[in-house]
Amino acid sequence: MVELSATDTWPVSILRSRLAWILPVLYLLVGGALIGAVGTAPVDRAATDQLPDGYDSTEVVRLLEDFPSGDGQVAVVLFSAERALDAVERDELSRAFARVAGDAAGAPLQPAEDGTALVGVVPMPSSDAAQLADDVEELRSVVREGLPAGVRAEVTGPAAIQGDLARVFEGADVTLLMVTAAVVALLLVVTYRSPVLWLVPLLVVGIADRLAAVAATHALTGIGVAFDQSTTGILSVLVFGAGTDYALLLISRYRDELHRTDGRPEAMARAWRRTSEAVLASAATVVVALLALLLSAFPTTRGLGLACAIGVVVAASAVLVVLPLALVVLPRWIFWPRRPVVGTPTSSEGRTIWRRVGDAVARRPVLSASIGVVLLAVLASGILGIRSGLSEADQFIETPESIAAGARLAESFPAGSADPAVVLTGDDVAAVVGAAEAADGVDAVREVGEHAGRTRLDVVLDHAPGTPAARADVVSLRQALDGFPDTLVGGTDAEEVDTDGATKDDRALLVPLILVVVLLALGLLLRSLVAPVVLVLTVVATYLAALGAGWLLSRSLFGFDRLDVGVPLQAFLFLVALGVDYNIFLVARAAEEAERHGAREGMLRALASTGGVITSAGVLLAAVFAVLGVLPLVVLAQLGIVICVGVLLDTLLVRTVLVPAIAVRLGDRFWWPRRVARP
Repeated sequence: MVELSATDTWPVSILRSRLAWILPVLYLLVGGALIGAVGTAPVDRAATDQLPDGYDSTEVVRLLEDFPSGDGQVAVVLFSAERALDAVERDELSRAFARVAGDAAGAPLQPAEDGTALVGVVPMPSSDAAQLADDVEELRSVVREGLPAGVRAEVTGPAAIQGDLARVFEGADVTLLMVTAAVVALLLVVTYRSPVLWLVPLLVVGIADRLAAVAATHALTGIGVAFDQSTTGILSVLVFGAGTDYALLLISRYRDELHRTDGRPEAMARAWRRTSEAVLASAATVVVALLALLLSAFPTTRGLGLACAIGVVVAASAVLVVLPLALVVLPRWIFWPRRPVVGTPTSSEGRTIWRRVGDAVARRPVLSASIGVVLLAVLASGILGIRSGLSEADQFIETPESIAAGARLAESFPAGSADPAVVLTGDDVAAVVGAAEAADGVDAVREVGEHAGRTRLDVVLDHAPGTPAARADVVSLRQALDGFPDTLVGGTDAEEVDTDGATKDDRALLVPLILVVVLLALGLLLRSLVAPVVLVLTVVATYLAALGAGWLLSRSLFGFDRLDVGVPLQAFLFLVALGVDYNIFLVARAAEEAERHGAREGMLRALASTGGVITSAGVLLAAVFAVLGVLPLVVLAQLGIVICVGVLLDTLLVRTVLVPAIAVRLGDRFWWPRRVARP
């Protein structure tokens, strides 16, 4: 039996008290009641929430909210046939459209030159995503009533695309939560090989996930920070992933201490003391990195960062406060059939598979490190082929009506008819119209309305919406109107141009900031200068390799032609912040072991003791982020792919081979200026 030091004994009194069973019970009862009674706050999305602050297209959306037609979102009704429509059919459809659209119609139905289609525009006043989806579905139902034989009615345009996008998230939170919980449960059973033990961390983390969703959404609503339907989904994945990782680390150390100590409270006290520092350092690093997103130009990105930071705090608190007490009140049989027995070897003792891997790496550290670097470099080379710029039409894995109808409309009308650029001007209208018509890539310009001294012009571009050519048309249009100081160019393609520019600015600001945050956190934890630099460099290399490999997988296996512009930054944040977790778990244990066994042996013992739990945690986290693919949105699937690949690389290659090889090769210099024991 191992004696407890003075610093280890203070939690024992708590672990032996009534709190050891009262607090977990209250957590279950009060937490469950709070989740049921309060619930998550509803999404209250403004039209500009997903657009960058301070850009022309965002200002256009804001100004259009004051126009009589609402926020400027329009639905495009398309009547089409495989043949030319006769005069009787055209008149009948025009009367039907007038009855449906009424005074809201932007203009009468316009016939196509080939005679096979008619198109009309209906402004949609609502900016609420759910209401917009309902309004679009109602419009679709009404325009399909009493159609002539062989004629189809479809609804496309910006409002229809946004409505179809909102439909994707109906029930998505429940689906994502159920699949995530099922994946976590399965992997916990495989990890612990126990029919009972997995229930304890799953229950603690599962309630933490729901509490985090309630706390985050109400906090964001209370302080006026925007969030959207994807925020709670990503939050849930993060809380389950990070919370379960922390739980795996604590339970692994608790099991080791049960091999040395008879009393469960004493064993948990030692495990908690040696685990809490790494968990707190990891959680603090992730939280501060997430809070860096508050500097983003995008309101919903700021909301995502704050929500996820709250989620990590809740997850870490549950694991460090509730889980130890819940485990202590349960007897050793909870680990059955691998019940720990005092006096038997722990994970850091004996010739485990991870110790054998460490010894192999230590025999040839330069060769091992070189192989790791070459593999990462080869995977990172995929970055050279990345094509970014995912349009609205490319966001869906399954093509909805709005996208299919847009393609059909482009067969009979100018490609940009479904979604024209929007020009708001307080300058001389005739001069602005003339300059716009003369711009390259412009097919037609029409005056739509006027409000508060500003005139709205719809500009039909030559190329199909959402394409690189259409974005080039917007750039050309802006250049042509550059001499008009009170004129703004907006619309979907202009929003994509501005989003691309704002995303690049975000990357230039946030990437260095996050790296500095992680570097400082590691420096404070390890009290070293060399080790943090090595770890940050390996994490950055992992990110580059994951982005390159993720792009190749996205393109070759899933057929995604382009990468969403927001994926690199979000993937960087999660991979750097979460990927450094495993290095913290490994190196914090190595620092502890090095104090007694020296730098080389300390690293090898740390790898032996943490190899199993970190590998389990990495596989679990990778699987959890892969769950994002259950949502039929390309951007979330791409994000899940990149993070999944990155976590696996970090777990199986970087933490297992590269970091130990570098640490063994550097020896005591790895910890400089910190001094470690001489073996």
